[in-house]
Amino acid sequence: MNIQVAVLCDAATDDNGKLNLLGAFDTIYTQLLPAVHPQCSIALRVSFGNQDEGEHVLRMMFVDADGKSIMPGIDIPVQVVLPEDAHFGTRNFIVNIQQLKFEEPGLYSIDIALDGNSQGSIPLLVKRTPLPEADQKG
Repeated sequence: MNIQVAVLCDAATDDNGKLNLLGAFDTIYTQLLPAVHPQCSIALRVSFGNQDEGEHVLRMMFVDADGKSIMPGIDIPVQVVLPEDAHFGTRNFIVNIQQLKFEEPGLYSIDIALDGNSQGSIPLLVKRTPLPEADQKG
């Protein structure tokens, strides 16, 4: 398995094998905690070779800096079958997430594994921005 694209974005679609991305990002700015991000998508474009043929489980875990899950893990069953004349096959995976909650600022990541073996990670930084002074008095 070879990850060609792994990104967190505002939205993603698959149009007959073409991966379309809108608004890729790696930082969320918030004034208040906990923060709730209304909607985002994890988008992966992965190629599989002949050695990958068979049944697999692609797993995505959204974790904080300590490795603690901030939402349930996502398991996607993957059946890899390549035509005889193909050297590789490419698949797009899109997971839409709504109301993602962050309790604290800091570094988060989406860890990607195939059959329990780590394949990569998508980093995300949640930064707290100060409230305007007028809003702090009160």
